[in-house]
Amino acid sequence: MPNTDCELIAELKAALITQRYSPVVTGNYCAYARGFLDYFARRSIPIAEVTEAQVTHYLRHAIAMFRKRHGRSPGPYWHSIPRSGIHALLRLAQGQWPPAPKATCAADTLRFAICDEYETWLREERGLAEPSIYALMWEGRNFLAWQLDRCGVDSLMEMSVGDIDRYMDMRSPHQTRKSVKDVAERLRSLLRYLHRTRRTAIDLSPHVIAPLLYAYEGVPSILERDQIAAVLETASKDTTPIGLRDQAILQLLATYGLRSGEIRSLKIEDIDWRAESIRILHTKTRACSYLPLMAPVGEAILTYLRSGRPQTDAREVFVRTRAPYGRLRVLHSAVFRRIRDAGVKPPGKCGPHIFRHARAVEMLRASVPQKVIGDMLGHRSTESTAPYLKLATEDLRAIALDVPGSEVLS
Repeated sequence: MPNTDCELIAELKAALITQRYSPVVTGNYCAYARGFLDYFARRSIPIAEVTEAQVTHYLRHAIAMFRKRHGRSPGPYWHSIPRSGIHALLRLAQGQWPPAPKATCAADTLRFAICDEYETWLREERGLAEPSIYALMWEGRNFLAWQLDRCGVDSLMEMSVGDIDRYMDMRSPHQTRKSVKDVAERLRSLLRYLHRTRRTAIDLSPHVIAPLLYAYEGVPSILERDQIAAVLETASKDTTPIGLRDQAILQLLATYGLRSGEIRSLKIEDIDWRAESIRILHTKTRACSYLPLMAPVGEAILTYLRSGRPQTDAREVFVRTRAPYGRLRVLHSAVFRRIRDAGVKPPGKCGPHIFRHARAVEMLRASVPQKVIGDMLGHRSTESTAPYLKLATEDLRAIALDVPGSEVLS
């Protein structure tokens, strides 16, 4: 192996050790990275010029070599080990992986330029949160690729209502009415921007047809107080690092009804132990709330920090239990697992948000003003809190008026 490749492997090993990967994983990653380097060195392809397609081809080659050596196919998750080691190597060699897409034609150049400007506008002019920008950008890239590849770089100025209808017909199959409505709203945003920047002759956004969703249509799932208690009790029996982390997360969900992103972005400095308060950065509005640190929440977080959280430089309270020890990406699988283990079966969706709905309903039933509920949940207006009213069905039944003449009918 050339000296430069040896240095790259040494740098990879040092990076993995710094990220606290286990010695076994570090050895495996370096071994597969070394084989990857040898493969391309024999073909005189510099590692700095390796493409995604070539990596995919190499992984197929690695699977074939595994079959040749062992006389059988590898396990279903085997490919993730060499792939992870190779990706870590390429991040060091190329500075970024996967690489930024490169324009191969005039349509790509135009699409990349529009998307870059559109993303800047969404972030700086509209001030949207990252999840909203991500969703809008995905739809924008998808639509522009569809339109430009189909009709060419000059087609935006000549775009018609028929083009919009064809795109919506392409996106609509196998989607719920709510999902189709979301697609329409994201497409409208892009079309307004295209007209604003004079890339389309007319504003086509009013012509995007979406399903009509009625106010308070569909009642979301919630957990009753006894079900929440059962989930917390079951989770408390797991004293492993994962169990301690999940218990603290569940306490935050049950006590404050926080969004998943608000928990994932919670930092150690957001907890003021002396003042017994917790600072919440609301992911949608970017506003901050200071809430009292309730005893069960504080105790669960403190136990996790002392006995469950791995040593890491990350400032987020909740981190992965496996290297690299960075912030959590999702909470859904952990929450779903704890609800399932408790034997609780909500009628609808079973993720972190049902705790949020449950907290809102509990406060409604305690006659807490709607404005106070909205402030705690981080809503900008009472209109955002209003949908939670439909969950308090028992309370609505309690105050329902008798239908005139019902005694006669009965």
